[in-house]
Parts: sequence; C-alpha cells; structure tokens
Amino acid sequence: MSQNITRRDALKTTAAAAGSAMWFATNSRSARAEKSANEKLNVVCIGVGGRGSANVGGVKGENIVGFCDVDTSRAGKTLEKYPGVKLYTDFRKMLDEMENEIDGVVISTPDHTHFHPAMMAMDMGKHVYCEKPMAHSVWEVREMTKKAKEKGVATQLGVQRHTLNNIHQSVDIIKAGAIGKVTDVYSWIGGSRGMPPVPKDSPKVPATLDWDLWVGPAPMRDYHPTICPYGWRFWWDYGTGETGNFGCHILDIPFWALDLKYPTTVSAESGTVHDLTTPKSMSTKFYFSEQDVNLHWAHSATGPDILKEKGLSVKGMNTIFVGTEGILATGFGKYKLYPEEKFENFKAAETIPKSPGFHKEWINACKGDAPATCEFGYSGPLSETVLLGNVAFRAGGKEFEWNAEKLKAIGNDAAAAQIVPEFRKGWEV
Repeated sequence: MSQNITRRDALKTTAAAAGSAMWFATNSRSARAEKSANEKLNVVCIGVGGRGSANVGGVKGENIVGFCDVDTSRAGKTLEKYPGVKLYTDFRKMLDEMENEIDGVVISTPDHTHFHPAMMAMDMGKHVYCEKPMAHSVWEVREMTKKAKEKGVATQLGVQRHTLNNIHQSVDIIKAGAIGKVTDVYSWIGGSRGMPPVPKDSPKVPATLDWDLWVGPAPMRDYHPTICPYGWRFWWDYGTGETGNFGCHILDIPFWALDLKYPTTVSAESGTVHDLTTPKSMSTKFYFSEQDVNLHWAHSATGPDILKEKGLSVKGMNTIFVGTEGILATGFGKYKLYPEEKFENFKAAETIPKSPGFHKEWINACKGDAPATCEFGYSGPLSETVLLGNVAFRAGGKEFEWNAEKLKAIGNDAAAAQIVPEFRKGWEV
C-alpha cells in the first residue's frame, strides 16, 4: 500500500519527482493472475498513431480500456475508431490510475520512450508488448530483459515477420545442416535514408502535441516537423537509424537459425559520423565465439560486397548464410540455395509450428500459454546486438571485446561511453 501511495504522490509533484527511481523500486508484486482462454485481457496502449494503430488492431479482440498519446492529431484516426476508450497524455498517470484494472500494456512510441513505460508496467506486474528495437540503449534493453524475467510477465517484441513461412523454412534449412557448418552470415537493409538536414528554424509546437512529454528522457531541443512525427528515426537522441529500424526484423533470421545470443567482439567500418543524425550507410561485424560465426550487417544502397564476389542474384532477399557445403540466400518472402545444381531437387523440412498470429502469441502467453516466440529472453540479446552495431559505428569502428555478463565494451573507450544512457532531468532512474 505504501508503494502505491508513493507512486501517486510522485505523479502530483514536479516532473523531476515523477521521473525518479521510485517508479522502478523493486516490490513484491508479480504478474496478475492468469486468465482463461475465453476471458479477455484488459489492455492499454501507449502510442496509438502510426505503427501504434496497427498494434491497437492486433489486440482489438481484447478489452482495450485506455489509450495514451502525446499527439492527438497523429492519433486521431485511432481515437475516432475507438471513441469510448479513456484517453491520457502522460503514461505515468494512466498506469497509476488504472493499475488495478489492466493486465497488459502495448508500447508503440519512438525508440527513446520504450524503456520508461515498459519498466513501470513490468514493475507493476503487467504484461508488455513493445515495438522494436526493444529500447534506445544497450543498458535499457538489458534492464528490461532482467525485469521481465524477475516479474514473470509475458512479453513480445514487435518482430512480426518472425511468423513468415519463408523465415521458418530458412531456419529449418540451416538447423538441418543442409549447407554444412555456417561460417559467415551477411545481412543488410538497402537504401540510403539518414543524415537529415538539421533544422535552422523553430516552428511553433502544434496545439495537439505535448512536446515536452514527446521528448521525454532525451535532451530537449526545439520542435520541428522534420523530427516529429516520423523523422526522429534518423536522430540519435530519439531513434536508432535504419539499423534499429530494420535490424531486429532481418537479424532475427540468423539469430533464430544459429541460436545466437551475445557477440564477443564487435567492430565497424569507419564512416562519416554526425553527432546528431544517423548515417546514410554503415557496415558492422559481430563475432559469436560459441557458434564460431561472423555476422556482418550493412545499411547499404548496393548491399554487401559478397553479392558481387559470388555473383549472386538476390533481389528481394536480405540475408546470406555461407556454409562449408553451400550458400543460402533468403529474406522475408523467398530463398535460394547455391550451387543451384546441387540443390535442384531440395525440399525444406517443415518443423516449425505455424503461429496463431504474432499479437495472439502474446495474448495467449498473458493467459498462461507458452511464452511468445519473441519474448524478451530471446529478443533482448537480438536488440542488444543491433544497438551494439550503432555503438561500434559511432565509436569510429575500432573493434572491441564485448563482455555481455558485465555489460562492458573493452578496448574502445568511445564505445564503452555509449552503453549506459544519461536521462534528462526529471527522468532519471
């Protein structure tokens, strides 16, 4: 009871007090009692415009009892569609006032505002569905992973392509040893999005937007429409670039197929690093000593060099597994094995059960079923690796040893300085 009073008191004081560590004080509460398969969950959604609207649709079969969004214009279509749902601007107030009513929380905010609501929700024993990447920094991801395990809550990261049949077949091919021992994996995202111009003007904040809450724990800067509602992805203070945007989707394939967890060394090719904005291209490398495999990641308009070196035609694909007995080129929709003549009559085994639906996996887990396929125990290490690629790039590319147990980057001081974030006053933990 005293903990509940403390949290409510904090919400009535200054923003600094509201952001204090008391949000995350360890308490004795665990996940709410399991519901039967026929009972509906009471769910609240934080961030309901853009990608958030799709996640609202994914859980609409349950009881949606609360929405939270700092931009009522961006959220407008969702709010019109669900006019009876209670609306909040501040997630802290919503979770505090509705604590005893809710079972699960869906978080679809920009990257820099995943951590705080997820930790507050899990500390209350609430189940959490969170958009990818899991958080904005490696430390945040690790804390969320630990908290989910500690509280025994059902979690799911928004890597919805995990349900695609082609990914299932690709994982089966690798696990069956069809191309022998995998030595290298090359994954990439095409295009050259990044490095947007830094605004020189300071337009008035729209009346429908609470800019201070949108910025949240990040450094405060003036509002600009090129940052909010979408361009934030390409600003280091708020987003994680194309690597964070697509890395969890694409690297999900090798992580699943090879049972990867934490890399032991990380490096990047040197490139143009901007203090504020994410790059138009980058290339990173991770070595996983347990599997003795190199994982290469690239954000590149032309893809990795191996495509030309091997003369591979991989339109519509994003990952190449190089094995001692062959090559698998794959992606979200199709795959191809090389040498073609060797695998002419090859048929992939089908051992992975079909998903009931990505959001449904989480809903079922909340009700006591098996954990969802991208629960934080799996997607935490995946997210950390994605973010470590950004760390290596921003640190000049110099290889460093990654001590996953101690969360330490060894041999690159610039990389080590990026692991634990600094939160804006009022949002410290």
